[in-house]
Amino acid sequence: MSTTIETVKDTSAGWWQRSRVFLTDVRNEMKRVSWPSRREVYATTVVVIITSIFFGLYLWIVDMGLNRVVSWLFRTLGA
Repeated sequence: MSTTIETVKDTSAGWWQRSRVFLTDVRNEMKRVSWPSRREVYATTVVVIITSIFFGLYLWIVDMGLNRVVSWLFRTLGA
């Protein structure tokens, strides 16, 4: 029975040590990250917004065109 208790203690101590090493590694990696400047974030945000608007309008126009084609086909073929 005592070996089971010792195993549990070793496992919990091992977990604690692994967690500590993991968090230390995360902290070291975060120091190496090259963070974008405010200007870069602004520029990429503007590009994403403009691209989203462009593709949204494009897909809306395509949808309207396909809707008219399908409506015309239904009217023409009498479905």
